[in-house]
Amino acid sequence: MALDASGPPGYAWRHERDAQRLPDPRQQRPRVVDPAWVWRVPFAPLSMAEAVTAIGNLIEMGQPTFFITANTHYVMLTQQNPDLQVINAKAALILADGAPLVWASRWMESPLPERVAGSDLVFELSAEAAKQGYRLFFVGGAQGVAEQAALRLRGLYPGLQVVGTECPSLHELTREEEAALIGRIRAARPHILMVAFGQPKGERWIYQHLEELGVPVSVQVGASLDFAAGRIHRAPRWMRNSGLEWAFRLGLEPRRLFGRYVRNAWFIARMVAGDLRQATGRRRIPHSSSHALPHKQDSVEGDSLS
Repeated sequence: MALDASGPPGYAWRHERDAQRLPDPRQQRPRVVDPAWVWRVPFAPLSMAEAVTAIGNLIEMGQPTFFITANTHYVMLTQQNPDLQVINAKAALILADGAPLVWASRWMESPLPERVAGSDLVFELSAEAAKQGYRLFFVGGAQGVAEQAALRLRGLYPGLQVVGTECPSLHELTREEEAALIGRIRAARPHILMVAFGQPKGERWIYQHLEELGVPVSVQVGASLDFAAGRIHRAPRWMRNSGLEWAFRLGLEPRRLFGRYVRNAWFIARMVAGDLRQATGRRRIPHSSSHALPHKQDSVEGDSLS
């Protein structure tokens, strides 16, 4: 069913059948499912199809929310930047965009069903938006990327409404220019805002301006907009399915990604070593109760070793 885009920005998409007031996701994260904690990040254990459904439910709620597609690099940055832990705690969903995260979850009691890659999710959400009448807005990326992504996605999904594209240089914006940008987004009344400012700049910007934007669902998509525009080629499906997409990306952009992937690999090694120590400890103390879930810490840029 197509949604009505009339009415005040940010609250225009509430269905008439919503007789009871829904909880405000600005005050409390919508409870989709119990999270699966992987390396101190609470992931939603959802498949791609389930994630698309959950995002649709957030749109129906009509309140400004955001979700995060977290790759391994983002998880590493979460542990280094306390503000990102705060942001994570406010996110409606955190989806696992990295094969090492899915593999690590299999040590836990609630394994993640699959990797939900942001570069795939952009296409899945566009298909759903064309079907349901959701309106999209793209902001960020290099000059022309957002426009090219909109053009290509409209061609793939007839009826898709991309109601705005912007490619500002975020660090060069004055307060007045940033306020004007937010005003243009509000005036377009999108249901989904896709931001490509890079991690964690995008997540921080969305979190800071969530109420001003008034968009039911916002997400930082980063290089996924380049994939949608056809400017960066995806790895072959067999490499994606086997967790080797990082190697393909490294071959395409070695200068930009080599140092990042080395840091990611070192981080993964440390985390896996910690998981192994915990597992060994549990085997040595068979009568002890299962370890408590990590506490949410005060919460957290990048491509993953995914």
